[in-house]
Amino acid sequence: MRKDDKQGGKPADEKSAKDTHYANLRRAHRDAKRERGEIPTPSFKDKRSAKEWKPAPMPADHVFLYGLHTVRAALDNPQRRNIRLLSTRNALERLGIKEDAADLPVEIVSPQEIDKLVGPDAIHQGVLLETHPLPARRLEALKESPLLLVLDQVTDPHNVGAIMRSAVAFGAGAVVTTQRHSPAESGVLAKSASGALELIPYIQITNLADALGELHRLGFVSIGLDSEGPEPLEGTFSGERIALVLGSEGKGLRQKTRETVHALARLDMPGAIKSLNVSNAAAIAMYAARIHLSRREK
Repeated sequence: MRKDDKQGGKPADEKSAKDTHYANLRRAHRDAKRERGEIPTPSFKDKRSAKEWKPAPMPADHVFLYGLHTVRAALDNPQRRNIRLLSTRNALERLGIKEDAADLPVEIVSPQEIDKLVGPDAIHQGVLLETHPLPARRLEALKESPLLLVLDQVTDPHNVGAIMRSAVAFGAGAVVTTQRHSPAESGVLAKSASGALELIPYIQITNLADALGELHRLGFVSIGLDSEGPEPLEGTFSGERIALVLGSEGKGLRQKTRETVHALARLDMPGAIKSLNVSNAAAIAMYAARIHLSRREK
């Protein structure tokens, strides 16, 4: 008789099989939670692996988008030229896509395989879309839009993505920013925008002062937000088209931009803190602009 049997215990091989079974269940449960975005824990085994991660080589005209909302919005956008979809079976089911009926190549992968492409900090929820950037748009196409957001070297893609989301919510016609010192279209930007990247033009221009001049010719009144602006924002609105201009996270509006806009305005805040994150300031400013525009329409 084996020692385990004499002591009333289970044979070692049976115990090992049971431990393996439960370990697999725990791993599957953890992977499912990661796909749903409930835990951001990287699958990398140690901090050194995460630090040593490098982006996968990719052509300049390719972009990785990830996350269920982001990918679903990109797939629904007729302007997108998609290349391939990498997904777990669970994520594919949540997207409502059948592998053999998709209109682009689909590869079934594990969450760890997507980790290797987008890095240990990306909450990809088990799905990644390789696609081309959206086609460029010109300012002249926006002449019918009543409200625009203009960003003066706002560099953080999380902030720009959040601004995009608010811009869509308040019906802005576009988010305009500079080509330099601003984020390009990317997975981080798209994930922060939560689908808004597909719903609003993201226009990058070479010279902001020239772009503001063109917007003025198109009938826009430009208002730059500054914590020390001479007037409250509500008192600077005029006309039927508004371009709100916001500066970078640290320095605010550049001097040339301050000299180019029609007016400088502040958000009056009665509390002890007198400045806000640029994405929060953008949302408040758009709300105020919408109130002005709705009154003009009556």
